[in-house]
Amino acid sequence: MYETPNTRIRVVKGDLLDEETEHLVITTCDTFDTATPNIIARNSLQGQALERIYDNNTSRLDGDLVAALSNTEPAGDVAKEGKTVRYPLGTVATIDHPGRKLYFVAVTRMDENNNAQGTPDGLWISLNRLWVAIARSSNGRTVCMPVIGGGMSRMSSIVPTQDSLRFTILSFMFASRKNLVCSELRIVMRPEDYERLDRLELQSFLTSLKPS
Repeated sequence: MYETPNTRIRVVKGDLLDEETEHLVITTCDTFDTATPNIIARNSLQGQALERIYDNNTSRLDGDLVAALSNTEPAGDVAKEGKTVRYPLGTVATIDHPGRKLYFVAVTRMDENNNAQGTPDGLWISLNRLWVAIARSSNGRTVCMPVIGGGMSRMSSIVPTQDSLRFTILSFMFASRKNLVCSELRIVMRPEDYERLDRLELQSFLTSLKPS
């Protein structure tokens, strides 16, 4: 728990999509593709969100994304299978879901072969824009998010899990010192990743962020 800013950061093990009452952050690519399994892997967070939150109704998810992005200027296009309109990295499609918000944030760029690629610079930009969107609409409530950087983003070798956590937490704290983002940021890790975490080092890092 931090007093300046007045917020809490928790890192827990579990299944992000089991958090059925809190706001959720769901990572995606800059084209906001949704089609599984040829473009979006079924076992990815986005693929699982489609199955478990939208009952595999891709048309309903696409409709919600189109509405959420209606006031966002595209950043160009890409010739590929699936969606071809690009949006700037860090674009957040905020969807009103019963009782909570879903924040679909673009953290990777999709190439002509539907391979998603992320970079540390792009991740930093995306996180900063995510906090702005959350502060605007979360009403201060708890927000749950995954560790960003592995999987199809192909950043795990550049930004390993421990570094990604620090990266995310540092970005969140900087943003929270300007304006309240949310009362609690809960980073939900897969059990196998959580067990490999150096939790003593992480706790030391969290403590170091408290003003002396």
